[in-house]
Amino acid sequence: MGSRPGGSSRPGGQSARGGSRNRPANPSTSRGRAKPAPTGGGGSRFTTRAVVLLSIIVLLIASYTSSLRTFWDQRQEIRATEAEIVMRQQAIAELEDDAARWDDPAYVKQQARERFGWVLPGEVGYRVIGADGEVEGNAPRLAEPPSSEPPPWYDRLWSSVQTAGEDPVERAVEESVPDQVLEPAE
Repeated sequence: MGSRPGGSSRPGGQSARGGSRNRPANPSTSRGRAKPAPTGGGGSRFTTRAVVLLSIIVLLIASYTSSLRTFWDQRQEIRATEAEIVMRQQAIAELEDDAARWDDPAYVKQQARERFGWVLPGEVGYRVIGADGEVEGNAPRLAEPPSSEPPPWYDRLWSSVQTAGEDPVERAVEESVPDQVLEPAE
């Protein structure tokens, strides 16, 4: 069977798509209105591809959230450490300044006068004593002298227990020759 141009080789003039070329297959589509595609089942809103994409996005967000939180924690720790460094540098500068002041003999004399109540030769030092017998003002006070009493028995016992737990100390023993001890002195 020969084919003619613009025609079909099927009987009745129908093409393989199911209709003739001159005649529309569906009269409703020729008027400009498209028929909605049939949906399968109950009208699921999410396709498998959308669910997989959504789960990947959630996984990435969870992964980046923990990394971001670690980043922010480390930044806060760095800021706190930098603040501590600045504070310690200021303390070091103050201590260096204080140490430099102690190199000045005038500052040493001033501190001796204030702390110990010392006076230079030829000066007279005064202390104001109140009605209660206490020194008034910012007079320096000496620390309590050490007590001459022996420590209590339990302190001595505990120190002997601590000493017993230490390695024994080897004492240098002088070797004596018995003949030297028995020799008469002349």
